[in-house]
Amino acid sequence: MKILFCCMGNICRSPTAEGVVRARLETAGLSGRVEVDSAGTHGYHAGGRPDPRAIAAAASRGVDLGGIRARRVEEVDFDRFDLIYAMDRDNLRNLERNCPDPLRHKLALFLQHADAFDEDEVPDPYYGGPAGFERVLDLIENAADGLVRDLQQRLK
Repeated sequence: MKILFCCMGNICRSPTAEGVVRARLETAGLSGRVEVDSAGTHGYHAGGRPDPRAIAAAASRGVDLGGIRARRVEEVDFDRFDLIYAMDRDNLRNLERNCPDPLRHKLALFLQHADAFDEDEVPDPYYGGPAGFERVLDLIENAADGLVRDLQQRLK
């Protein structure tokens, strides 16, 4: 199983989701069965590291984002990945515009797996302060837990 997380620039939300889900998969004993990656719908930061604020917020919760590098979603990603999660509706629409029709069933909003929040979009923390990055982590951690529970059922 291969999962891709997507936001706009691939430096805040999607690398955070990649790191959190990777850590949760490891704890659940699924890291050898599920591969995760992240990408942006735009290539603004290609090759760059995640935002230092995202790295610091994740590290404070025991999640390492250090090895992640930003990249743009490529056409082959729609074939390569089994599930492609957008952080918000704008990025979901960007993915839908570029995804071949027969593969659109792979696209969804990541927060569909969250059960502790009413939101269905992860807000972009880029132009805010540290509290925004903490909120992103709260949402992503909850959705990651739901996703891992779902994967445990699927991969029995």
